[in-house]
Amino acid sequence: MVLGSAGFTHWDWIVLIVYFVGIVTFGLWMARKIRSSGGYFLGDRQLPWWVMMGQAFGTGTNAENPVAQTGASCQHGFATIWYQWKNMLITPFYWLMSPWYRRSNRTTIGEIIEDRYGRRLGLLYTVFAIAFFVFNQGAMLKGAGKIISVATGGQIISPNGVVMAMTATFILYSFFGGLIASAYTDFVQGFLIILLSFLLIPAGLSAVGGFQGMRATIPPDFFTLYSDVSGLDAFTIAMLAINGLVGITAQPHILSMNATGRTERAGRIGQMYGNLVKRLCTVGWALTGLVVAAMVLQRGISLPDPEHAFGYACLELLGPGLVGLMVACVLAANMSTCSNFMVNTGALFTRNLYAHYLKPAAGDRELLMVGRLSGLALTGLGILFALTVERVLDAFLFTETIAAFMGIMFLGGVLWKRANRYGAFTATIAAFGAYYALNFLMTCRVDPSDASSRTLSEAWVRMINAARSDALWGFLGNGELRLVYKWTPGPYGWATLIGFTLFVAVSLLTRPEDQERTEEFFDRMRYTSDRQGQLAAECGQDLVLLDLPGWFTVERWKGFFRRYREDLVGFILGWLAVGALILLAWGILQIGRQPGL
Repeated sequence: MVLGSAGFTHWDWIVLIVYFVGIVTFGLWMARKIRSSGGYFLGDRQLPWWVMMGQAFGTGTNAENPVAQTGASCQHGFATIWYQWKNMLITPFYWLMSPWYRRSNRTTIGEIIEDRYGRRLGLLYTVFAIAFFVFNQGAMLKGAGKIISVATGGQIISPNGVVMAMTATFILYSFFGGLIASAYTDFVQGFLIILLSFLLIPAGLSAVGGFQGMRATIPPDFFTLYSDVSGLDAFTIAMLAINGLVGITAQPHILSMNATGRTERAGRIGQMYGNLVKRLCTVGWALTGLVVAAMVLQRGISLPDPEHAFGYACLELLGPGLVGLMVACVLAANMSTCSNFMVNTGALFTRNLYAHYLKPAAGDRELLMVGRLSGLALTGLGILFALTVERVLDAFLFTETIAAFMGIMFLGGVLWKRANRYGAFTATIAAFGAYYALNFLMTCRVDPSDASSRTLSEAWVRMINAARSDALWGFLGNGELRLVYKWTPGPYGWATLIGFTLFVAVSLLTRPEDQERTEEFFDRMRYTSDRQGQLAAECGQDLVLLDLPGWFTVERWKGFFRRYREDLVGFILGWLAVGALILLAWGILQIGRQPGL
């Protein structure tokens, strides 16, 4: 492949420098409000709904998202949007789950786990959460590197220097400003992310002859909203949705996404509608992938890596100044998330390790400084993970999958009073073990030159055949141990089923949690955090998902619509918004289609 030669001009550098200076100045200006560890970690729970939307959108949207989606759409078509839209079908549930985090009155998910199951599982979660942040930051750095290196045609003096500048920038304002600086800069940078999502489309359509030109160049199945050809059948989409639903509940930063607003409704609006804005941007990334697919075919070239598609489009379609703007947008997508992750990593280390095990008597000023320094130190580990990542999409799905296995204990603990620490621990370990064992099995083959199994069923057949021919040990010996496996629905589905089954079985077969602590946990969920001491049921804010087995009692059905008014109305509106987005995407794919086809 021969890339263009437009390069990175002085106009691009001006745009980039203005962006860096502007966002640092704004972040440090917001940092002046920080006076305590509570303000640093949670913004004193006083963020307005519109900032909550920007925070959820900015933190949930990273550079690897357009990289992965544009590359997948370029290779397999628009239907691959379901890799990003896997959470589309569960977005309305965010409205129902959001109050859990604010009502917990805790700073980290690790503290909630400790309240529910005890200190040891809180520690286990903390270790996972720190690893989660490291893995995610590594994936984001890889995504930014792929875009910047290709988009600039290799003309930047040092692409790694730009990444280091990005890291230094968000560390600077996050170190001093904490969540307040992170949230407000997320809101500002959200506009750049939206611009990133749609900037390439007009020039791209012009370059390929519009939708008619694209349709004449690339296969018809590239223009379908759902297609088996894309590798995403109904079972895969269902597993992705379950992955998203279970995983989102235990992602370490989810508490700050929901619990830092002025009211419960601010958290609900921010989390649900902020993520719906991301689903809208995903349409732009998928459409950009179709444009690049047509471009490379029309020009008779090929991309060495499909995930270079977004960077290639930037290089070929944007003029001087606009390339710098696009790079600024990419950096905004990363910095908004990395900033939030840095604050949350510091909170986890400080609240769940330092204050618990190292110095329980530490004062607030000491906790504030430890939070800043630990977030700074742990952020650096993300670079090491970035060096091991080959495909950004694999890394993206990997981080969400490990969160889903931790989500078994969190989600199960909220939905079922009888859940206990023994079931939670067994389920988590078994789910991780099954996931890696089944993925390893899919890489096993008798002949090292053979391709890995495409499905879990194929892997089972191969293993049985190998055992019958006395070649089982050779078959297993050719398997590949990896930290990050390519995501497939079979291993994930079985691992999740095993995890939830053991969660229930072991909880029932072992002694229950202390009743007083369990009741205290659920009592906090029954009182609204907007009005101290008021039962949520009295103001229509009771939680419909809380302790699902309780639905079999008469009490849960008394005054049903009055008690759950906030949950039910918001949930219905969420589904209407989801339907509108799917209809919009379908309508775009009909453009340029000839009647009768």
